[in-house]
Amino acid sequence: MSIPTFKLSDGTAIPALAWGNGTGDAKKTAFESGQYAVKAGIRHIDTAQGYENEKETGQSLEQAVKDNGISPDIVFVTTKISTEKGDPNKPGIALEDLRQSVLDSISRLGRQPNLLLVHNPFVPPKGKLLEFWKILEDMKDKGELTASLGVSNFRPQDFDELLPQCKYKPVANQLEYHPYVLTHLQPVLDIMAKHDIRVESYGPLSPLLRHPTGGPIKPVLERIAQRLSKETGEEVDAAMALLLWTRSKGVVAVTASGNNGRIAKLALTQQLPELTKDEVEEIEALGRKVHFRAYDEHMCIDFPAPNLPKDL
Repeated sequence: MSIPTFKLSDGTAIPALAWGNGTGDAKKTAFESGQYAVKAGIRHIDTAQGYENEKETGQSLEQAVKDNGISPDIVFVTTKISTEKGDPNKPGIALEDLRQSVLDSISRLGRQPNLLLVHNPFVPPKGKLLEFWKILEDMKDKGELTASLGVSNFRPQDFDELLPQCKYKPVANQLEYHPYVLTHLQPVLDIMAKHDIRVESYGPLSPLLRHPTGGPIKPVLERIAQRLSKETGEEVDAAMALLLWTRSKGVVAVTASGNNGRIAKLALTQQLPELTKDEVEEIEALGRKVHFRAYDEHMCIDFPAPNLPKDL
């Protein structure tokens, strides 16, 4: 099976689709669902300290590798350095505790992650982001950590604090990304483009799963799904079409499910053709006219949302 990938700025290839275990049933069934995700053909697993299932994630990968006769190196693993339960209101990680925190994650996973993210800008002590990052750089230089380094939920001011003086630029910023947050995110996206920082999307399906009506892009996605179903002979739905839009934007999609049928559909998305240029642009143009965010506990702090309607 051919897996679509993107290149990170350090040369690492990252699968364009990840199964995450940070929400809902996926969080509770990290061991069982993680195995199924690999069996279905997904080759990127996304977890975090704050999900409290790194150990189960590692165990699921170990079992999946055995059951499917594949090399452990084939599965890309992302984890994150988190506040307690990933809650930005909980205490972060002290500088003196960071090294051990990372080593503990490696131990729980039973392997080095491929990508290590700072879960949000509130994990480092206030005003100590650069010092925090330099500890991670030192761990890389000493070989204690081999993962690519990235961030999550970083706003413009966080990049302004980090980028001028870091040795290793973040290769990725994982944040809520879909058509309905594009206008809000534009200042962040501009910085990321300038510094070749890959966008990773969590909650990429929020317009369909969490918006009250689906908003203006829903009928467009349904129309695209019908076209793809007819052309490919597969049962393509609007959610799969939205993931294809995400891929067309060069964005890594991280989405969670504890349902095997849904996981199989996620995996199938990897084999579907790209959307047309007109379809990609139509979805984006409609998305930029509204603002809807499912997760506002990080990005909206000192980075106000635009004055746009939630729906049209």
